[in-house]
Amino acid sequence: MRRLAMVLIALPLAGCLVGPNYQRPTVTPPPAFRFEVAEARDTANTAWWTQFGDPVLDRLIDEALAHNLDVKIAAANVEQAAAVLTQARASLYPQASYGGGLAGSRESEKTGSIYSYQALAGASWELDLWGRVRRLTEAARAQVLASEEGRLGVVLSLVAAVANSYVQLRALDGQLVIATRTKETYAESVRLFELQFQYGVQSRMTVEQARTQYETAAAAVPAIESAIAQTENALSILLGRNPGSVLRGESITTLVLPDVPAGVPSDVLERRPDIRQAEQQLIAANAEIGAARALYYPTISLTGALGVVSTDLARLFGSPSGAWSYQGSVTGPIFTAGAIKGQVRQTEAVRDAALLNYQAAIQSAFADVDNALVSRAKLADQLAAQRRLVEASRKYSELARLQFEGGVAPYMTVLQAEQQLFPAELDEVQLRASLLTAIVNIYKAMGGGWVLEAEHRTR
Repeated sequence: MRRLAMVLIALPLAGCLVGPNYQRPTVTPPPAFRFEVAEARDTANTAWWTQFGDPVLDRLIDEALAHNLDVKIAAANVEQAAAVLTQARASLYPQASYGGGLAGSRESEKTGSIYSYQALAGASWELDLWGRVRRLTEAARAQVLASEEGRLGVVLSLVAAVANSYVQLRALDGQLVIATRTKETYAESVRLFELQFQYGVQSRMTVEQARTQYETAAAAVPAIESAIAQTENALSILLGRNPGSVLRGESITTLVLPDVPAGVPSDVLERRPDIRQAEQQLIAANAEIGAARALYYPTISLTGALGVVSTDLARLFGSPSGAWSYQGSVTGPIFTAGAIKGQVRQTEAVRDAALLNYQAAIQSAFADVDNALVSRAKLADQLAAQRRLVEASRKYSELARLQFEGGVAPYMTVLQAEQQLFPAELDEVQLRASLLTAIVNIYKAMGGGWVLEAEHRTR
């Protein structure tokens, strides 16, 4: 009997597995990224955001990892997938149950009422000879891993989004300083020229030209203030807060440019959570094919019950009257009008779509890294040129004002110079923010091991 039990336990584990076993698709990554940065450093496995040199940003990212609702939703999805796996695996083992019953009858006044009590323990087991349950378990396990990779992807995106939003906020703050300062300078010019106009020193045209400059700067201030408020609200949501103000740290000009991480295309395949998630989804879809094909084969089930029956409740468990039953059943399809065939085809189509999704994720990852690298390189060149433009515009404005005050040049020359300087200064701040954002996007595209370090801070 003991040997028979061991054989029955081994049957589901030793049975054949219907359906294809998973094999990782062949991927041919490019030999190198086209725009690899020469001074790149392998800093992808560190908490890279600390390289900005801003403790306020560090605290904001920690707060987002602890309280962001998308991270909590992703964690709940992992728990849900784990529960599905537990449910799928349970079918590999016998299922035990218990039950009790009371029955009463009365045939006549003479015989009185007759009661019967019973207590039974039962067990049932579906023998997984064809591997259907094991394939379903394999699919559920892959879905758990896919959910976990999805959670890490949310962590990756969250850290990048907080860093980018903070950089943009500091850029807007910098632009507001420039616009406010420029507006105040133009206001002083308007007051001076109006006074000179009253004494006949300046013409009305000069006054209105100065007023045009002032109103241009004045219109820029509320637009920037509105953008600041909206950026603060968006950042607050990322932090898991209600919309409101956000603490500031370093200015946009003092934020340190982080080092660019080194990497080769093949590294991205192992680092990016979205690629690993797509592969786990492919594994799950592949396993579902086997579960569907197993429906062609018979299902073998064993059920049994053991208990006691008594007409006296007080003597139920002391009664010598025992009861038992057992049953074995074999069921299989004969004619299903193509139902099983359709289900198999459906799972095969899902597997094909998952394969294409996996391949598309890889191609997109390579493009993301290359785009981020070229953006960083070209923005650095553009920022350098913009700095030279600002310096030249500032010098031009100073010389134009000196010539105007010396009576050599008309005020129109000053107006033209300052009309170039104001937007050039705003553009310089935005370009620096864009460069910082491009570096953040490199880390995001690389999907470095820092995601695991950030993930620990979500708990």
